Amino acid sequence: MSEERQISRSSDLKKVRRIALIGNSPPRLCGIATYTRDTAAAIAASFPDIAIDLYAMNDPGSDHHYGPEVICAIHQDEIRDYVQAAHRINESRADVVLIQHEYGIFGGPAGMHLLRLLDRVDAPVVTILHTVLEQPNAEQRTVIDALARRSSRLIVMAEKGREILMRVHGISSEKIAVVPHGAPDRPRISDAALRTEFGFAGHKVLLTFGLLSPNKGIETIIRALPQIVAEHPDALYVVLGATHPHLVAREGERYRESLIALASELGVAGNVRFIDGFLEQEQLLDYLQAADIYVTPYLSATQITSGTLSYAVALGKPVVSTPYWHAEELLADDVGMLVPFGDSDKFAEALLKLLGDGDLLETMGARAYAIGRGTTWDKLADAYVRICAQAVAKRPIRLASQSNPRELHPPKLDAIERMTDACGMIQHSIFSVPDRHHGYCVDDNCRALMLMHRVDDESQSDRATELAKIYASFVQYAWNGDRGRFRNFMAFDRTWLEDEGSEDSFGRTVWTLGDTVAEGKVQDLRHWALHLFDQVAPHALELDSLRTRAFAILGAEAVLRVHPEHAVAHRLVVKFSEKLLDSLREYRREGWNWFEPTLGYDNARIPEALMRGARLIHDDEMLAEAVGALEWLNEIQTGEGRIFRAVGTDSFGRPYSAPLPFDQQPLEAWATVDAMLYAHSVTGDAKCKEAAWRAYAWYLGANDLGVPIATPANGGCFDGLMSDRVNLNQGAESILAFQFACAGMTRAVAGWGAETKDAQPTMWLRPLSR
Repeated sequence: MSEERQISRSSDLKKVRRIALIGNSPPRLCGIATYTRDTAAAIAASFPDIAIDLYAMNDPGSDHHYGPEVICAIHQDEIRDYVQAAHRINESRADVVLIQHEYGIFGGPAGMHLLRLLDRVDAPVVTILHTVLEQPNAEQRTVIDALARRSSRLIVMAEKGREILMRVHGISSEKIAVVPHGAPDRPRISDAALRTEFGFAGHKVLLTFGLLSPNKGIETIIRALPQIVAEHPDALYVVLGATHPHLVAREGERYRESLIALASELGVAGNVRFIDGFLEQEQLLDYLQAADIYVTPYLSATQITSGTLSYAVALGKPVVSTPYWHAEELLADDVGMLVPFGDSDKFAEALLKLLGDGDLLETMGARAYAIGRGTTWDKLADAYVRICAQAVAKRPIRLASQSNPRELHPPKLDAIERMTDACGMIQHSIFSVPDRHHGYCVDDNCRALMLMHRVDDESQSDRATELAKIYASFVQYAWNGDRGRFRNFMAFDRTWLEDEGSEDSFGRTVWTLGDTVAEGKVQDLRHWALHLFDQVAPHALELDSLRTRAFAILGAEAVLRVHPEHAVAHRLVVKFSEKLLDSLREYRREGWNWFEPTLGYDNARIPEALMRGARLIHDDEMLAEAVGALEWLNEIQTGEGRIFRAVGTDSFGRPYSAPLPFDQQPLEAWATVDAMLYAHSVTGDAKCKEAAWRAYAWYLGANDLGVPIATPANGGCFDGLMSDRVNLNQGAESILAFQFACAGMTRAVAGWGAETKDAQPTMWLRPLSR
């Protein structure tokens, strides 16, 4: 070992003493489980002084009997397991969390439950992405973007993965590391004893191994066999591996049986051998070493990595493959042969060429073996530990209490301007620095536009008007009239990442347009907003989701304040108010006075919208129902010491269950401030005023941790309150939420006249000590 490498390894060992490794684990039968085990073994072999704690994911309905290496099992769909695992990781004082990420192994939409764990751990995070999608859906995009923000580094196994993350998600190249899939280090030999043991003697063996499923394309090779067997009657195609457990659960062995039937139909049943089983790695490698050619006929180009391909190349096997992404990279420069997807004739042609040319077979195998020396497990362990050591140098920091929760802060534009450029407001930040890699969204630009109408300070008025036109321009550009929908996400290069956004982004835009019609400070903005509202509102009548309808009511009600004869706005208010009331009555239960069986985000907006709708259509019964739902929400959002406790994101998706306290988001406090101030204006109930103050004080330290979420001096706000710390990033949504709360409370206090800060309720001044 060189002196330079010794120094590097010594440095790694000083920085990384314990790794929390999260992924699947044997005896669970899947490639991720095998990879997790091999990763742990490789790091342990190369760095014996590093402790590795394995946190294993359990698939639904399963309880695997793990070995002592697994210190904690996480049931895929149990939020509490993720929270408990986070606590164990913190208690273990792990230096870094290493995630094996694959869609389908973590619970929640696109695996969002994993984020609940990562938001709670103190240690830096490194995430290994086994799949990178070129066209992620909205939920998959959300998860990868969140992982990118939380992780110190993302590891992919091919350059194509880096390229997709940069192009599709806007993640910087510096944040992405490419580390090839690990592979065993064995000498390249032709083992006659193994061939005899496996019954391969006298045959030219083509091998495919791995869990059996239709996407593997086995039928492509079986259809090629008649041509191959015609020239090489001794050809034997070995299909090694158990059927994927999830496929067995759905349809049994139907796929395997169809392949057997196909071979019989084509007259090559004697040239195909199925070996059904999940083999131990050493035996699997023996089979691979005994084969002549490795074949991967996968049907999809989008496979970013294949462990079986990596193994075959590392053992020096000539490979014939379809051109999926990993194969294109690994088999470049004549390391293997690529043929079109599903083309049995081309497979036959390529395999016959290799089988008929011993020199070519040997040359290609030697070339593969040479490439494989760079992918052995010890190389992977070195790379992973170096990356983890770099991550450890950037440990999260904690925030100290620094603000007085009694102080009222008028809106301040500093942080808003920091996140705004000539295009619009940027979505996310790294601490307080705008993160351009994640671009813009219409949601934040809508909120920013509405906030500009609430800036009453004359010294900021002109700038607020200039900014309002920037945000209005973004909203206008987001309208896709051909589809009757708004786009939402835009990359920093100003290209849209979708043709239409979510229903919620549509509803929020309707709200913004209506609010601008009523509240815009300059006439041309009000005219513009009404013009676009008239185009958009008829399409809004088609909206289905609960919060989308609430947002639409807020917008339409605002229009009706200044244009009381607006027919479509009136239809929106009446129709959607009735729908909200129907939902409330349908899902109400004993102890559950709410509009749906679960709690989500922006909860207070729903009763606020219903109150506004009820007032406009003069329905006292509807108003009473809305106020009752808001009172119920107020009670469940009140923590010990009568502090405001926002419904935590851990609560999402838990039917008829008491809310969980974390993570608490700034959006909830703003929504509560607005709803309670409106309720006070309607009912005159002092409890509503008190609740508004509590929600506002949450930003300034009257919360479960007793630490401020906002930075009033510069108008900023952090991204959330977690169980043990504040998320120190300052994204657009969080900053805007705090500024809206400031605007609402400033106007309200001014309207209350003689009431002063000294007359405010004091119970919210006693944050819960921890």
